[in-house]
Amino acid sequence: MDTGDYTPEEYERFLKDIAFINRRIGDTAAIEKTLLAEIERLDLREFSVLDLGAGSGELLRFIAEFAHRTNRRAFLVGLDLHEQSLHVMKRESVEVEEIHALRADALHLPFADDSFDFTISSLFTHHLTDDQVVEVFREMDRIAARSIFSIDLQRHPMAWILYKLFCWSNGISPMVRYDGSLSILRSFKRDELLDLAAKANLGGAAIENHPPYRLVLQNSVSK
Repeated sequence: MDTGDYTPEEYERFLKDIAFINRRIGDTAAIEKTLLAEIERLDLREFSVLDLGAGSGELLRFIAEFAHRTNRRAFLVGLDLHEQSLHVMKRESVEVEEIHALRADALHLPFADDSFDFTISSLFTHHLTDDQVVEVFREMDRIAARSIFSIDLQRHPMAWILYKLFCWSNGISPMVRYDGSLSILRSFKRDELLDLAAKANLGGAAIENHPPYRLVLQNSVSK
């Protein structure tokens, strides 16, 4: 995906398959047990979330459903550099008034300090260099008034094997099969992610393992 060597139709299918994977074996479960659990723990009746590299906005729609179900008010912004991602996010979220799509660079966020309660990213950081990950963590920390949550893949041989089996059994497109397998190979070990968090001066960073083979970095902001 990082090469940009695909047609609009292929990219549309890519976003659709990624949304399916997130619902079945991906990051909705991780976000429920981390971000949404934190909102409930704090008993926030209103909250705001910025999602970096939001893609089709699948996670934001999941968060909006949670807000509706629990009678909370949410302000949700999905940020992405890819115009087609923003188009799909707007189209798929047209009935979700809480979600707003924005084209911007995650390395230079166009927001003042503490603009959102929470900043999140999902399957985003493995597309970046280590130096870029550090900058993104710094920006996420700067923007968040409460906590940041960064979800990514755990590099493990079984993660690669199970992903291949899942794709084969669910008719996932070749483009997503290849991209996902490469993403697992480019992803992180726990200590590697903690080291990047330390370089970003996230003094309270902690990492939880969430099946299947997800690492969730959380840093509660103290300012």
